[in-house]
Amino acid sequence: MKTDKTCWMKTDKLCRMKTIVTGAAVVCGVLGLQAQTESPDSLPAQDLQEIVIEAPKVIRKADMDVYHPSKSAVDNSKNGMQLINNLMIPSLNVNDVLGSVQAAGQSVQLRINGREASVEQVRALLPETVRRVEWIDNPGLRYGGVNYVLNIVVSNPAVGGSLQAQARPALNEAWGYYMADAKLNVGRSQWEVYASCKLTEDVKIYRDYNETFTRPDGTSVSRSETPRGGRLDNTLPYYFASYNYIKPDTTVFVAQFTNQQHLGNLTEYRGRVSYDNGTDDIRLTERFGDKGNYPALSLYLEQNFVRCQKLVVDFSASMYFGSSWSDYIEQMPDVADFLADIHTSIRDRNQAYAVEADYIKKWSNSRFTAGASYKANRNRSEYENLGGSIFHQRQDRLYFFAEYFHRFGRWTATAGMGVQYTDFLFRESDRGNHSWNPRPQATVTYSPNQNHNLRLSFSSWQSTPSLAETNVVPQQLDGFQWRVGNQSLKTASSYMLLFSYGFNLPRVNGTFGVRAFTSPDAITPLLYWEGDRLITTYENSRGLQNLSFFIAPQIEIIPDWLTASGYLQYRMERMRGTGYDLRHNGWSGNASVQLSHWGFVLSAQYVRSQRDLWGEKISWGEDINVIDLSYNWKSWQFSAGMIMPFGKYDQGSRSLSQWNRNEQHMRLDMRMPYISVSYNGSADFSGGRERVSRV
Repeated sequence: MKTDKTCWMKTDKLCRMKTIVTGAAVVCGVLGLQAQTESPDSLPAQDLQEIVIEAPKVIRKADMDVYHPSKSAVDNSKNGMQLINNLMIPSLNVNDVLGSVQAAGQSVQLRINGREASVEQVRALLPETVRRVEWIDNPGLRYGGVNYVLNIVVSNPAVGGSLQAQARPALNEAWGYYMADAKLNVGRSQWEVYASCKLTEDVKIYRDYNETFTRPDGTSVSRSETPRGGRLDNTLPYYFASYNYIKPDTTVFVAQFTNQQHLGNLTEYRGRVSYDNGTDDIRLTERFGDKGNYPALSLYLEQNFVRCQKLVVDFSASMYFGSSWSDYIEQMPDVADFLADIHTSIRDRNQAYAVEADYIKKWSNSRFTAGASYKANRNRSEYENLGGSIFHQRQDRLYFFAEYFHRFGRWTATAGMGVQYTDFLFRESDRGNHSWNPRPQATVTYSPNQNHNLRLSFSSWQSTPSLAETNVVPQQLDGFQWRVGNQSLKTASSYMLLFSYGFNLPRVNGTFGVRAFTSPDAITPLLYWEGDRLITTYENSRGLQNLSFFIAPQIEIIPDWLTASGYLQYRMERMRGTGYDLRHNGWSGNASVQLSHWGFVLSAQYVRSQRDLWGEKISWGEDINVIDLSYNWKSWQFSAGMIMPFGKYDQGSRSLSQWNRNEQHMRLDMRMPYISVSYNGSADFSGGRERVSRV
C-alpha cells in the first residue's frame, strides 16, 4: 500500500538522484586513487581526507523554515520550551522563565505533530524526541487566520518511559514555577500525565496614573494618582492526561483531557487621588480579578490513505465555570462614608465546541488542501450586582476553504479561497447578526537555491464581536465612566500584504521584509458623554492601517559557542473612527544572546514590546529582560538567574481620546532572583528503535 512515506520518497527523488551521483563520483575518485598507487611511476599516494557534511541551520522551503535541532541544543535542554529557545529562531521570542512564546509582538499558535498545543504541552516534550521544528510565518488557509505557527514534529520511543520534574522558586517573592511529567511507551502507544503550578502570591505592584476628563462644553477636570502600593495574585495549577497512538506513515491518534484552574487572579491598586479643583488626599482602592476552572477534552485523528492522501479530524470541547469581580472605592481619610463605592460581580458558565476536518492530497510538485470547520460558543452570565439578572449569548462560526500549491522549478505558488459564516444572537433581546465573508489568500515564492528565497503573500481573515463588546448591560467603572456593549456590531475583516527575503550566509541567517496591514471596519472602543457619564461602547470603525519594516537575524559570533538572534521592527500606523484620526510610529523588538560550553549555558534576553494603536488608545505589553546561567550534568540541570536585572518593569497604555486623556504604567517589583533544578530521566529498552510520525 502506498502511504505518505511514498509521497516523501517522490518529493525527494531529485535530491536522492543528486546524492547517488555525488556518491558515485566519490567512489570513482577513491578507485582512481587506488589505481594510481598501484602504478610504479605514479605520484606518492596521499590520504583521503575525512568528508564532513554539514546541514544548514535552517532549510528554507516555500511555505516554512525547517530547523533540525543540533546535538548541543538537545544536550543543553531539559524540556521542549528550552529546546525551541536554544534553536534561537530569529523572529521568535521564547521565554521559558515566564512561559511565553511570541513573534513580532503577536501570539504564536503552537502545534505538536500538527495538533494545536499549549505552552505547557510543549514544555512537557522530551528534547531528544524532537525531529524537526517548522516555523511558518505565513500560515495557509488551513490555520484559520492565525499570525504565526510553530509546529514541533516528535517521535515516540517504542518501549520505555520518562520522568521530568522542575522547580523554579524566586528568592525574594512568593513566585515560581513547578512541574512534573511522566510518560509510558508501549509499542505504538504512549500514556502521559502532567501537572504544573505557576505560583504568584502577594507580589508587590503599583501604578503611575493621571487623566483628564473633558466635557462637550469645554470644561475639564484632571486627577492624578500617587501610588500607595498594591498586590498581584495569579496562581495557576494546570494538569492534563493524554494517550497517543502513532503508526508511522499511517495513523496518528491523540486523546487528551486538560484542566486549568484560576485559584484567585487578583490585581489590586491603592493610591491617593488629587483633583485640580483642590480636592486631594482621597484614598483609592481599585481591584479586579476572577477565579474558575477550564476543563477541556480534545480528540485528534490523522489517517493516511493510498495515492498520497491524508484526512485530519480534530474535535475539542471546553467549559468554564467561574466568576469575575471588580471593586472601585474612593474614601476620605477618617470618614466612614464613601465618595464612590462600585462593585460588580459576574458568574459565568460558558461552553465551547469545535470540529475540523481537512483533506490533503500530494503530488510530486503540488499539493491540494481542503477543509471545513464549525465552532460554537454558548455563554451564560449572571450579574449578581444587578439582582441576579441573567444574559445569554450564542455564537456560531462555519468555515470552508480550498488551497492549491504548485512548484514551477525555482518558483512556487499557492492560491486559495476561504469562506466564513458567522452568526450570533442574544436570547433576552432576541437581537443578533450574521454574515458571509470571503477569505482569499495567495503566495508566490522564488528560491534560487536552498539558502535564499523571496516571498510575496496576501492573506485575509475575520474577527467576530466578543461577549464584552456586545453586552448591553451598563457596568460602572468609576465615578465618571461606564461601559455598554453594542449589539449592532458586524464581523470585521482584515487584510495583509507581506514581502520578505530569507537568507543563509556563513555564520548569519535571517529574514527581512515589509508588511502592510489594513482592517477597514475594525471593532474598536468608542467614547461619548451621556449627561455626567462618560460611556465606553464599541463600533465598526473607519479602519486601521499600518506599515512595518523588520529584520530578524541570527548570528554565530563564535561557532558552537556564542550565538545571537533578534527581531527589530519599525511600524507606522493610522487609526480612524467616529470623531478622531490618529497616527503613531514606533520601534519594537527583542534580542537574545547565548554562550554555551562545557555544559554551561549563559543566556540573556531583552524585549521592548510592540506599541499597538487600537481605537483611541496606545497600549503595550511587558518591557522585560532576563539573564540565566545553567549547568547540565547527566539528567540534571541547575540554573540561577534574575528577571529584570536592568531597568524598570513597564506595562501600560495611553489614551488619546478628546474626552479622556490618560496614561497608565503598571510597575511590578519584578527584580526577582531565582534558582531552578530540573530533572529529565528516560529509559528506552528497545535498543534505540523509534516510531516516527511523518507530518
